[in-house]
Amino acid sequence: MNGMITVTYKILCDSDLNKNVSIVELLENEKVLKAIKSEFAKGYRNISLLSDESTAGIKVQTQKTLYTFEVNKDDFADILVLAEEDASTKKLLKKDCDRVELVNIETNNGF
Repeated sequence: MNGMITVTYKILCDSDLNKNVSIVELLENEKVLKAIKSEFAKGYRNISLLSDESTAGIKVQTQKTLYTFEVNKDDFADILVLAEEDASTKKLLKKDCDRVELVNIETNNGF
């Protein structure tokens, strides 16, 4: 195959935060309720907060730096190993940060 693949990855650490919080959970938290009411309903009384969808939520996660590298399309099967080697070469892997997560794989035509 002709062309290249641009691979984007991030380094995962043991101390990373990755949590989903539903709207229902947020609205059950008294501190969150007070903050929303004081920001959006200042001066009003007897206000209640409701949500239409119980599946809606917020994802709270550690912000990560994204790293990229390019490989030949022929190396597609080995992308994860190559990403780990790239991170090791760039000295990104440390004691508690020793995993790689692929974020995006983009093909570039070699015309």
